[in-house]
Amino acid sequence: MDILELDGMHVTVARAQVDDLPAIISLLADDVLGRDREITDAEPYETAFRQIERDSNQLVIVVREADAADGPMLATMQLTLMPSLSRGGAVRLQIEAVRVAASARGTGLGTALFQWAHEWGREHGARLAQLTTDSSRTGAHRFYERLGYEASHVGFKLPL
Repeated sequence: MDILELDGMHVTVARAQVDDLPAIISLLADDVLGRDREITDAEPYETAFRQIERDSNQLVIVVREADAADGPMLATMQLTLMPSLSRGGAVRLQIEAVRVAASARGTGLGTALFQWAHEWGREHGARLAQLTTDSSRTGAHRFYERLGYEASHVGFKLPL
């Protein structure tokens, strides 16, 4: 567990536990896209979480106020280390399922969380951080650009 300081507020970054799933699902569903995408049945989330837990290249983190370990979840994200044959065999840090609670937006938490994730990736051999974001999330695009990300590729998805 790590502690980050944000303008006088301290938050903890910790590996998610299965008991955190209801709060994670709630964060994922608490936006325009998530409302229609997420489901109420917890079983698929638990199955996915158990698979993630067993994979040493995966990490789901949760963020709470440091003095409120049982308090509301402020943020979550999933990190995946992906060995790649391109870019000279570089390991990539894939960042997914990023959510910051509405009450914590604008506090600097998102920036601090990404800085933490980038450092975690470097410590685990990653040479490139990448993410996807829905094309309608223009505010998120501006945020990622402020962090130094470039919109360098076009992504495609196909439901299976």
